[in-house]
Amino acid sequence: MNVLVDIGHPGHVHLYKNLCKQLEKDGHKVYYSVRAVPVAQHLMDVFQMPYLYLGKKSNSIIGKAWKTFKNDIILFLFVIRHKIDIGISSGISLSHVSRVTKMKSFIFGDDDDEVARLAVKYGFPYSEAVLSPSALGTAHRKTPNAIFYAGYHELAYLHPNVFTPDESVLSKMGIKKGERFFILRFVALNAYHDVGQQGISSSQKKQLIDLLNGYGRVIITSEKSIEPEFEKYKLTVPAEDMHSLMYYSSLYIGDSQTMASEAAVLGVPSLRCNTFVGKIAYLEEEEHKYGLTYGFTPDRFDKLLEKAHELLQNPGTKSNWEEKRQRMLSDKIDVSAFFTWFIENYPDSKELMKMNPDYQYRFK
Repeated sequence: MNVLVDIGHPGHVHLYKNLCKQLEKDGHKVYYSVRAVPVAQHLMDVFQMPYLYLGKKSNSIIGKAWKTFKNDIILFLFVIRHKIDIGISSGISLSHVSRVTKMKSFIFGDDDDEVARLAVKYGFPYSEAVLSPSALGTAHRKTPNAIFYAGYHELAYLHPNVFTPDESVLSKMGIKKGERFFILRFVALNAYHDVGQQGISSSQKKQLIDLLNGYGRVIITSEKSIEPEFEKYKLTVPAEDMHSLMYYSSLYIGDSQTMASEAAVLGVPSLRCNTFVGKIAYLEEEEHKYGLTYGFTPDRFDKLLEKAHELLQNPGTKSNWEEKRQRMLSDKIDVSAFFTWFIENYPDSKELMKMNPDYQYRFK
């Protein structure tokens, strides 16, 4: 079986890497395509995932539409040339190509329909299946192609079955073993679904840093340039080391959805601040069912500071979060193992999941 995996974001590299590794081990041929996303390209080089380069992204809606059209053509020709059987992505291009080729396409999506409107309209109807966390359910994922699994994207690469933190990362980053440190993450919010959204402002960053400095070391990672006054806190962390560093941190705060969830499933207290709060089902589940993360809109930033202060003062926070994490893990599956089974056994796997969704709990 020939498989094409389309990458549009660094998180997608992590999402698919274990699935692809197993597919290759099972004798399948896996190809990759990627946009001009330096962190994603770096990760693909590190994980030895040679790729078809699709060029730069656009930040405007019109530009994104034109770029999608061009990518559709490039990917169509690639699929024909390499006789691709299965297309895997979190975007929409491969679903378009699958309509005019023999390739079957699968979308792995964890954003609610309300947030991912373009994917819902222009991608989902053309895919064989849309694999989504069960936290969305039919209230937040209405396509009849939906297959719900008991997990999160982040558990595809941070489940204990596939992830072991590397303590040597601490010394590489100049952090002493046992040193208390906090990770702040600021994102650009320039994806198509980010239009009009807000994250943490400059003045709020300063308030955060002033608070955290009294408890330990502040580390900032940012996908955009940061204010000169905060440069001394910025640490360039190799993307492949980020999750190990996060595992040993005491607190995560940022406006990134993905990293908030990554911290949560690693058992690290996670505070997120943006205007998406209340709109993302899987993060709402992590917050309200498991108590692993807390969300605050920018106009409630004072409440975030209060929660951070409360967590920092409680000596039992870390152990409490590990207990919450174990409760969450007991409900969830090994997501990569499930993905591999689903792809290798399609279309029987889709029929089985429709008739007996509990079959997935074999993948623990």
